[in-house]
Amino acid sequence: MYQFFVEPTQIDIGNRTVWITGADVNHIKNVLRMKVGEEFAVSNGQDGKEYRCAIRTFHDAMVECELRFIKEDGEELPAKIYLFQGLPKADKLELIIQKSVELGVYQVIPVETKRSVVKLDEKKAKAKTARWQQISEAAAKQSKRGIIPEVKEPISFRKALELAKDMDIKLIPYELAEGMEKTRQLIEGIQPGQTIAIFIGPEGGFDESEVQAAQEAGIEPVTLGRRILRTETAPLAILAWLGYHLEA
Repeated sequence: MYQFFVEPTQIDIGNRTVWITGADVNHIKNVLRMKVGEEFAVSNGQDGKEYRCAIRTFHDAMVECELRFIKEDGEELPAKIYLFQGLPKADKLELIIQKSVELGVYQVIPVETKRSVVKLDEKKAKAKTARWQQISEAAAKQSKRGIIPEVKEPISFRKALELAKDMDIKLIPYELAEGMEKTRQLIEGIQPGQTIAIFIGPEGGFDESEVQAAQEAGIEPVTLGRRILRTETAPLAILAWLGYHLEA
């Protein structure tokens, strides 16, 4: 079933009506060639609910739909996961964002670290962030998310530590961390409703001084196994573990 995102004001629960506007109108009419009566799902990107609709009529720049029912629980994980991702080279971050959104991440925060090769000025950062947000929206539609995870503009490692300081669970996968049992215990101790910060290093990992600063900020080093994972693999591995635990 297809899914689209709309603004909250485009859903009129009292009149059982939903309006689709913008680029999705052309997509519904001319690409999907949907007909009156066909159903699809709508999310407002905020409350995590799924609004099931059927096409009522077509207008020139709008599709008017009948709201049939609301799925309250939606498809979101019962905890908010914030991915603090060290800026990688090339287009790796695009892959990380796409797959992280599919796996249930709540927000992605790119982080400039000591070993980050990529350095973005303000103009490039804004352009890149706009592109990353488009990728997040496309992945949210594909995976039928109830929200569109926000992708922030890149921040410094110091600011990342400040942003994460009040989160309930803070983990930093680190190749020198020992003991899978500790990792298992930390993940199994996570409860619904908590906020979770995951710090992932760029190519080459975090500098030792950054790991030390993270530990001083209350962030727990964990291992992801005996093998060294690439920067684009590590976040997907731990997000999959978290999803398995939270949805179980």
